[in-house]
Amino acid sequence: MTNKAVTNYESEAEILKLARVLDVEPARLEYLARVDAGDLRAFREQVTDTLFDANIAVLQRMALAARLLPGGVLAKIAEKVFGPLLCARIAGVVDVARGVDVAKRLPPRFLAEVAAELDPRRASAIISRIPLDTVLAVANELARKEDWITLGRFVGHLPDPTVRRALDEIDDPGLLRIAFVLDDKNRIDHVVGLLPAHRLGRLITAAGADEDLWTPALDLLNHLGDARRATLEPMLGALPDGFRERAQATIK
Repeated sequence: MTNKAVTNYESEAEILKLARVLDVEPARLEYLARVDAGDLRAFREQVTDTLFDANIAVLQRMALAARLLPGGVLAKIAEKVFGPLLCARIAGVVDVARGVDVAKRLPPRFLAEVAAELDPRRASAIISRIPLDTVLAVANELARKEDWITLGRFVGHLPDPTVRRALDEIDDPGLLRIAFVLDDKNRIDHVVGLLPAHRLGRLITAAGADEDLWTPALDLLNHLGDARRATLEPMLGALPDGFRERAQATIK
């Protein structure tokens, strides 16, 4: 597979994520398809930083005031008064222990809404300390909503055992879509290594049965190491013609 094709896959994924940040339909950003994926990611992060840094002084004062409230009271205020967007903004400046304590007290459905608004880079210390059962409940809620972008943004901020358990909860098509929008594509081979050995073959088989999954699957193949690619060669013959040819070209 040519470097140009790889770049196009990655640019397509970046456009999906940028559209989420800007709250527009991805089709409105199709004119960016030929822009380098790295430049698109840098722009997306700049836009995110601008949004999150707005009114930062006010958010810091709110975070300081939150220290005075009991955890249970603060969790109720967060859910009923602040709402998901404001909670996501405050999470970037709140004390880590305080943030974890409040997160444990919030219902998974609300946490999933917060996660969709959150910049994981700013709350990585909190995310990595959230209990496993809470993470799994939120992951299931995001999967139910088919919010693959939010799931993909959090993979790099969770410890490996948590990622392994969370991915066990996601079906094969969902896992392909998550990998496609993963923030750090260099982690794909590592993340695939956390899956059961047979799961990679299942992912490619699932893609063969659904043409909408061909691009995510080919992008996944582009980011696998040589050893994992080699394990897939024997099963490519059973794939549909168009997909088989592109997959074979990718792993050569």
